[in-house]
Amino acid sequence: MIGLPDGITACLFDLDGVLTGTAALHREAWKRTFDTFLSEREGPGFEQFTAEDYANHVDGRPRADGVREFLTSRGIDLPEGDPDDSPKVNTINGVGNRKNELLQRILAERGVTPFPGSVRYLRAAQQAGLAIGVVTSSANGAAVLDGAGLTPFVRARIDGLVIAREGLRGKPAPDSFLAGATELGVAPERAAVFEDSLSGVQAGKAGGFGYVVGVNRARQAGRLREYGADVVVDDLADLLEGGG
Repeated sequence: MIGLPDGITACLFDLDGVLTGTAALHREAWKRTFDTFLSEREGPGFEQFTAEDYANHVDGRPRADGVREFLTSRGIDLPEGDPDDSPKVNTINGVGNRKNELLQRILAERGVTPFPGSVRYLRAAQQAGLAIGVVTSSANGAAVLDGAGLTPFVRARIDGLVIAREGLRGKPAPDSFLAGATELGVAPERAAVFEDSLSGVQAGKAGGFGYVVGVNRARQAGRLREYGADVVVDDLADLLEGGG
C-alpha cells in the first residue's frame, strides 16, 4: 500500500524538501544572500530575510522569480539583467546567480542526504509499478539526485534548466508538473504530486492532478491544505503506514 487513490499510475516529486534535505541548504543560501544584499543597501538596521519570506516568496519558485518576488515585497526594483550575469552584479539574475554560487559551495562542503522515509516510499512506488518523475525549480536537480543516489528511480526529470530552455512558467503555475506528466506519458488526473512548498501545492492543484500530497517539513500543515493539498504528511513513509 502506497497511500494513493485508485487510478493513480505516476508520481511527480518535488526534490528539495520532499526527497532530500537540501531545502534547508537552499534556505540558508537565500538568507545569507539576501541579508548581505539588504545590509549593503540599507545599512545595519536592515530587516532580515525570514523563514516566512522564504515560504511566501521564494520556496519552490525558479531562482529569478524568487528574487523578484521577495524584492518586490520589500519595495525594491532591480533591472532583470541576463541569465548569465555575474554574481557580483545587482540585477535580478545577478542576485540569483550569487545565491546559486553560494549554494554550490554549501553542497560541496556538506553533501546531499535523502530522507530515509522518502527512499522507502520511492522503493515502494517503484515496486508497485508507478512511473516516477522529479519536478524541481532548481537548476541543480541532476547533481542533487546523483549525490543522493536517487537517479535510478527517476524516469523523467523537469528541473530549472528544462524550465528555462522550454520557457515554462515556474510554480505556482502548473507548467513544470504538466511537462513531467507528459514526459511520463500520463494524464494529470492519473498522477500524484508531492510537494513541501506552498507554491508547489498550488501548482499541483492548478494542474488538475489526481492527488496532491503536502509534505509538512516547515510546520505549515494548515497552509498546505489551504493552498490545495488533498492530504498532508510529515514524512512520505507516513503514507506507507496509513498515516496522514
